[in-house]
Amino acid sequence: MATSEIKEKILNDVVFMGLRSAIGVIFIVHGIGKFNPGFVNFLSNIGIPPEMQIPIALAELIPGILLVFGVASRLSASLLCIVMLGAIFHVKGAQNLTGEMGVELDLILLASSLVIMIAGPGRISLAHIIKKLPRCLH
Repeated sequence: MATSEIKEKILNDVVFMGLRSAIGVIFIVHGIGKFNPGFVNFLSNIGIPPEMQIPIALAELIPGILLVFGVASRLSASLLCIVMLGAIFHVKGAQNLTGEMGVELDLILLASSLVIMIAGPGRISLAHIIKKLPRCLH
């Protein structure tokens, strides 16, 4: 294998690790923020039962943590895609691309989650290190 091919593979793995980590940290921060009591009022205003606060918060927090470590990345990214589709269509109504209630950040998070879901976590991940995990948990 040529040196350039080795460097390219290492660069790809670093890029996937960076993408996973960035998306994971964003969802960890957003998930923690949803434990705030003010989020219950927001849910009530958009017609979602207040009892959904904890499941919604956990649906962002846990997959975010798993993405950072690279375990169950495809499954986590799938769940985050569902969360982002809910944010785009139910919460924001997909009305504006930018500005107030704009969906541009949501679309970027959705697209990034789709990339992770399809491509997997890369070789710099716990799933790759622990090769005994089933492929669906990569």
